[in-house]
Amino acid sequence: MKGYTQVYTGSGKGKTTAAFGLALRAAGAGLRVYIAQFVKGMKYSELDSIKKLSDFIEIKQYGRDCFIFKDPEAEDIRVAQEGLKEVSKLMQSRKYDVIILDEANIATYYKLLSVDDLLELIQTKPENVELIITGRMADPRIIEAADLVTEMKEIKHYYQKGIQARDGIEK
Repeated sequence: MKGYTQVYTGSGKGKTTAAFGLALRAAGAGLRVYIAQFVKGMKYSELDSIKKLSDFIEIKQYGRDCFIFKDPEAEDIRVAQEGLKEVSKLMQSRKYDVIILDEANIATYYKLLSVDDLLELIQTKPENVELIITGRMADPRIIEAADLVTEMKEIKHYYQKGIQARDGIEK
């Protein structure tokens, strides 16, 4: 099966959720999935769910904690860049049919990863690997290199009323 590059971007909620839905579908079809979460280093409910599907889906976080409200530190950059190198090796090993780079777009926006390095990963993707890249503010060059791009657009969100992220729904 030929693999393509998909990008889920935009200001709306649902980018990671869509990618995880694809992972669930792929696992149901017997495909092996690797999920690399950039920027994220906190505990999310999906980590517990994926443990239950560990025969088909593996996940690893390449982030420390949430720095979004402050500048990233050198260690944040180092962890992300090492993660991208690890993912590149895993992709070339052909052990996985689907590779998800969750929040890689935001990692390039905050300069944890370079757009050029992410483009190189796309360009060296084996033909049979499906690559999904999520995160707000996708660089135009990433959008151009992708085969499928979906933009999530926020119309209305209850965060604006002060509703915090809820376990099992947003985190």
